[in-house]
Amino acid sequence: MDWPALRLSLQLAFWTMLILLPLGIWIGRKLAWSRFRGKSLVEALLALPLVLPPTVLGFYLLVVLAADSPVGRLYHELFGAQLTFSFAGLLVASLLFNLPFAIQPMQRAFEAVPREVREAARCCGLSPWRVLRRIELPLAWPGILSALVLTFAHTLGEFGVVLMVGGSIPGETRTIAIAIYDRVQAFDDHAAGVMSAVLLLISLAAIGLSYFATARLARSQVHD
Repeated sequence: MDWPALRLSLQLAFWTMLILLPLGIWIGRKLAWSRFRGKSLVEALLALPLVLPPTVLGFYLLVVLAADSPVGRLYHELFGAQLTFSFAGLLVASLLFNLPFAIQPMQRAFEAVPREVREAARCCGLSPWRVLRRIELPLAWPGILSALVLTFAHTLGEFGVVLMVGGSIPGETRTIAIAIYDRVQAFDDHAAGVMSAVLLLISLAAIGLSYFATARLARSQVHD
């Protein structure tokens, strides 16, 4: 069992989920209730990682984040390190690749919040922030939770983008998915099977927790 690779994957999934939580809420809410020119194009761009081959996205990210690119040079000037083949580069790639998994469920959740409920809350004198915190987020929480679970599980299993941007540096960019691939290439089926089973159990636990929390929330709202 490659514990450093598992720990790195969990860290990558955690930070991806944490960063995309407020970003997904903000973008999903805007897309749910705003009407503007080019909205369909924005939604299409955000959904592009769903249909784009991971290696293609990884290649373009490798070009954009390379040390001799404007982004790579700026990052090196600010932090004295490079983005490619580093955990920071993996995080940037993971954030971009998981955008649709975070934003689309949140957008659908906010679209399901009745407009009349929001307008009634505002008529009662609640500020936009209090409407969001006390009305919109509790009603949209099942969709937000689903988005977080999808993002977490998808990050754990991501292979193509991670390999293109980060390579397979032990303790720095080698995730559990890459470690499984390396073990299969080395004909170590036992190690690959153990790591695959651990990844399967973690994914099942995350999805099960999501369904359990959503069901409890739904029951509490019915009782209220």
